[in-house]
Amino acid sequence: MMLSFRKMNENDYDFLMDMQYESIHILENKPPKLELFNAPHLKKYHEGWGRQGDMALLALMDNVPVGAGWYRLFDDSNRGYGFVDRETPELGIAVLPAYRGQGVGVKLMQELIEQAQKDGFPSLSLSVDPSNQAAVRLYEKLGFVFCGVVGTSWTMKLS
Repeated sequence: MMLSFRKMNENDYDFLMDMQYESIHILENKPPKLELFNAPHLKKYHEGWGRQGDMALLALMDNVPVGAGWYRLFDDSNRGYGFVDRETPELGIAVLPAYRGQGVGVKLMQELIEQAQKDGFPSLSLSVDPSNQAAVRLYEKLGFVFCGVVGTSWTMKLS
């Protein structure tokens, strides 16, 4: 099986939205996608996708999308959960359940970090549920460090 990556195009929007839904860590009674996406605290992550600073990469297994990673800039008036500052995009990532534990997430994160460097960003941030230990370990392995708590989530930053 061949793993490859490419930038998202407009035909990938629905898959990106599926992956954004997948990335929301709710273990029990997770609301349906439309209900969750219309919640004001989550709307900011996908509304008007494609604005300045938005970037999404797809992970493809034999040319079939199996995961996505993305980042987006926020400001003080519209903070994401992983907000650090206006110059630091907040990233998200999700891999389809059948493809987890195979290194897809690590490689996707590495591609995303490289892309952010190419785009001129000196750092990236993210928000993670500390009970999601697999994700926390992955981020730490990639160099992300704990830098705060928002609600029940940790904010981590890579410089």
